[in-house]
Amino acid sequence: MDEGSVNVESRTSSQDKRWTIMAALLGTNTAFMLFQGIEQERTYSWIREIALTIIAAAIPFQGIYFLIYTFILEHEGKLSEAHMNRLQTASAVCQLIAYASLLGVVMMWYNISDYVGVFFVLSTIAAVILIRMVMRPMAEDAALNSTS
Repeated sequence: MDEGSVNVESRTSSQDKRWTIMAALLGTNTAFMLFQGIEQERTYSWIREIALTIIAAAIPFQGIYFLIYTFILEHEGKLSEAHMNRLQTASAVCQLIAYASLLGVVMMWYNISDYVGVFFVLSTIAAVILIRMVMRPMAEDAALNSTS
């Protein structure tokens, strides 16, 4: 492998997870824009219009996230700490805006059916509570192990 190329194996697990989540979110948003956009032309709905607008506004930020991610990988070890901090801040903002696009997805599910929307929100809350409960002991164990 050329030394100038990106070493995929050098990425950390958390970077891979964030990248995977963002890729899945971009795919979801693109699919919603395509199929719901076609439906919007056939049968206008103001809720769908707002949801598609939210999703459309997020897609460029998802693209920028991938550009930042690739730039950091390609220039690993060559960037100043200040530059890395700016890039990481921009990456975090892009992720936050991308996650906000889920609001548009939720609006579309509510538009399909009140039951689908309600149960999606309830299951999301349950999943977040579950993961917080499961991950909390691991974080506390890691903190205890690092101090000893």
